[in-house]
Amino acid sequence: MISRVRVWLNRTYAENVFFMDQLRRNPSDRAVEIHATHGDADSPVLAAADTADLEPEGLSPAAYVEYALDQCARRGIDVFVPRLHQTAIVAHRADFAAVGTALLAPTPQAVAVFEDKATAYEAVRSVGVPVPPWWRVRTADELVAAVEELEAGGHKACFKPAAGAGGVGFRVITRTPFSLMHLNGFPGPHVQLDLVVEALERAEEPVDWVVMPRLEEPEVSVDCLTGPDNHVRLAVGRTKNGRRRGFTLHEQWLEPARLIAEGFGLHHLSNIQFRMFGDRPVLLDVNTRPAGGLHQLSLCGVNAPWAAVQLALGEDPGVIEPPFLGQDYTVVSGPRPLMPAALPRQRVESAEVLPPAAPVHVQSASAAEVLPL
Repeated sequence: MISRVRVWLNRTYAENVFFMDQLRRNPSDRAVEIHATHGDADSPVLAAADTADLEPEGLSPAAYVEYALDQCARRGIDVFVPRLHQTAIVAHRADFAAVGTALLAPTPQAVAVFEDKATAYEAVRSVGVPVPPWWRVRTADELVAAVEELEAGGHKACFKPAAGAGGVGFRVITRTPFSLMHLNGFPGPHVQLDLVVEALERAEEPVDWVVMPRLEEPEVSVDCLTGPDNHVRLAVGRTKNGRRRGFTLHEQWLEPARLIAEGFGLHHLSNIQFRMFGDRPVLLDVNTRPAGGLHQLSLCGVNAPWAAVQLALGEDPGVIEPPFLGQDYTVVSGPRPLMPAALPRQRVESAEVLPPAAPVHVQSASAAEVLPL
């Protein structure tokens, strides 16, 4: 009899309820039990899991590793998919292996390279992957100099934190004076240069931003599954052009993604994003974790979460070719169950939760767009 697989997702994106759905609907019909932890009692991943715990707040990375090791030992976790404190966790891979848990995460070296966007751009450029021009800025004077150089080349400048995820802190620089026009409609990403400069001059500490040109669509996110032997088992691009989404296997996107995944030890699931700079694709970002929209590959007949769990367990799924590419689509949000509101927070630990919602065919919007952690 084939034993069940116990998988843990720690403080992850709300949209990973679909990741969990796919694990349960794996093609081998192998039983999967899912444990989830989160700091928010109303995260839908807690209700979608078989068992759930609220995570303790305020733990240092080292203390969180101890908490995670205890969770794995007590819960009998076979595969741990870490998002929160990934850097600290992957540094203790041998400790997790000692309690019988495999980490579905890259090497410590890979995580370190891609924690910082400027470091990442420098690293991938050294292996021949095109990157946009960028400036690391910490002061108002450095920001103005970078913006002026970009504008002199005919580009629109934007900035984002050197370390960050999910589009948090991304802004597009404009020189249009602030007016009532900016108060009409929904808030947007544009911010006036003079306001940013004023904020920087008032700041008590320097910022750590990457300034670069505003890159154009299409945006292509390549989901990769890479083995510990540094060979990619799966690479499929998800395209985004306005509201329209689709899929691609074109080598102009896949070839540089493979080069990054294999060259830097991005083992298991990673997501490598590209946009256009002029007439060529350049690297936008690298995520050393499963993308929030990974489940959309199910429209191509691929169950990437299950293939990743197999790989983590040492059951190599081999090279995976999508049997077809799904038609173009759009994304909309949908309801998911939550824990009962009356449930005291301290009783969430070890709670048996509601069964997962029935599978839906409408795809949810990506976590980076609308869904909080």
